[in-house]
Amino acid sequence: MIPSDLVDLSRLQFALTAMYHFLFVPLTLGLSFMLVVMEATYVITGKEVYKDMTRFWGKLFGINFALGVATGITMEFQFGTNWAYYSHYVGDIFGAPLAIEGLMAFFLESTFIGLFFFGWDRLSKGKHLLATFLMALGSNLSALWILVANAWMMNPVGAEFNFETMRMEMVDFWAVVSSEWAQAKFVHTISGGYMTGAFFVMAVSAYYLLRRQDVQFAKASLRLAAVFGLVASVMTVHMGDESGYLVTRDQPTKIAAMEAIWDTHEAPAPMTLFAIPDQEARTNHAQIDFPWLFGIIGTRSLSTEIPGINQLEAQAVERIQNGQKAVVALENLRKDPKNEALRDEFRAVQQDLGFGLLLKSRTDDIANATPEMIQEAARSTIPSVAPMFWAFRLMVGCGMAMLFIFLAGIVLGVKGKLESSPWFLKLAVLGLPLPWLACEAGWFVAEYGRQPWTIYNVLPTHLSVSSLSSGEVLGSLIGFVVLYSALLVVELWLMVRFGRKGPSSLGTGRYHFERN
Repeated sequence: MIPSDLVDLSRLQFALTAMYHFLFVPLTLGLSFMLVVMEATYVITGKEVYKDMTRFWGKLFGINFALGVATGITMEFQFGTNWAYYSHYVGDIFGAPLAIEGLMAFFLESTFIGLFFFGWDRLSKGKHLLATFLMALGSNLSALWILVANAWMMNPVGAEFNFETMRMEMVDFWAVVSSEWAQAKFVHTISGGYMTGAFFVMAVSAYYLLRRQDVQFAKASLRLAAVFGLVASVMTVHMGDESGYLVTRDQPTKIAAMEAIWDTHEAPAPMTLFAIPDQEARTNHAQIDFPWLFGIIGTRSLSTEIPGINQLEAQAVERIQNGQKAVVALENLRKDPKNEALRDEFRAVQQDLGFGLLLKSRTDDIANATPEMIQEAARSTIPSVAPMFWAFRLMVGCGMAMLFIFLAGIVLGVKGKLESSPWFLKLAVLGLPLPWLACEAGWFVAEYGRQPWTIYNVLPTHLSVSSLSSGEVLGSLIGFVVLYSALLVVELWLMVRFGRKGPSSLGTGRYHFERN
C-alpha cells in the first residue's frame, strides 16, 4: 500500500502550486481582452487617452504574465515528478491537449506579446491592434487546452481502458475536446478571468480618483472596466448555472457536499441559503432553505430527485463490491488474455473497476477486503462537507458583490457622479481581493470536490502518485514555498510601484507625476 503521508504531501504540493499559479492566470485572461477593447477604441476614435490606457494597463499585464508563465511551467513538470503513475495511466489522453497548448497557444501568445510591447512605433495602428488581439487569443487558447484536459479528469469521455497495456487510451479526440464539461469549464473560467481583469482596472482607477490623480484617465478606465465587467459577470453567472447542472448530473457526490444534502429530498429540492453542516451527526444546524430552487437549477425539472449523501454512500458500497469482481476478473484476464469468457466477465463489471481500486489504500488483497474496509472506502467517496459548503458560498457571494459594484459603476458613470461618490470608490478599492477569493474558492470546490479521484470514478488519487519518499516531496514543497514567496514579493512590489505611479510611468509628459 502507498503511504498516506506521501499522498497527502503530494496533494498539498500540487494544491499550493496550482492555487499560487491561479493568482496570475485570471488577471492575465481578463486584462488581455481588455487591452484589445482599449486599443480598438483608440483606433476607432483616435483619442490618445485610449492608447495610453492600452500601454499602461499592458505594462501591468506584462508583469503578471511573466509570473504566470513561470509558475505554470513548474506545474506541468509535476505530472512527471510527483504523479508518475497518473501520467502513465492517462498520458495518452491528458498529454494531447497539454502538448497542443505548448505548441500552439503558448508560442502564439509569446510571439505576439513581444509585438505588443515593442511594435508601437514599428507597426501601423491596425497591425498593432491585430497583434494585441492575437496575443489575447493566445492567452485564451492556452487556457482552453488546459481546461479541456481538466474537464476530461472530471468527466472522462472519448477514452477506454485497455487491459493489455493497463492504461486509458483515447478513442475519440473530438469527444474529449467538445465535451459539455470542456465547454462549460472554459467559458466559466475565462469569464471569471474577465471579471478579475475588469475589477482590477476598476479598483486601481478608483484609487486614482480618490487621490484626484489623472482623473480623466481614471474615469475612462473605470467606465470601460465597469461595462466589460458587467458583461463578463452575466457570462459567468450563466456558465456557473450550466456547470452546476453538469455537476448535479455527473458528479452527485460533489453536489451533495456543496449543498450539504444528507438525505434525498422529495423533488424539487430546496436551495440551502445558510446552514452549519455537522458531518459527524450527518445533519445541518440552523438551516435556512429556499423551496424548490435547487431542484430547478440543478436538474432543470420539477420531478428529478437529487440524491443525498447517505444514499450515495449506499450506492458506493454496491459499486465497490462490484469493483472487487472487476479487479479479480482483470487479474485473471491478464493471466489468460485470449480467454473470451474472461473478457466478457470483465466487461460486465468494468465500469466499476475504479471503485474496486479504492480498496488499494486499505488492503493489497482486494478480493478478500472486509465489509468494514468496503464501508470505509464508500465513506471516502464523499468529500468533507463543511469546506465544500462554505467555499461554494464564498465564491457565489464574491461574484454577486462584484456584479453589484460593476452595475453601480455603470450607473454612476452614466450620471457623471464617479468623482462625487467616495463611498463607491472606497468600496471598489476595498473589494480588490474579491475576484481572487472567488477564483480560488471555485477551483477548491472543483478539485477538492472530485476527491478521492484523480479521474472521477476511474483512478483513485492514492494510486496516482510517484514512487518517491515523503522526505523528497516535503523537501521540494519547502523549496517551492520559499521560491514562490520570493516571487510573490517581487510581483507585488512591481505591481504596487507601477500602479501608484499610474500612467506617469509611460513618460508622455501628460500625467500627474510628470507635471510641475
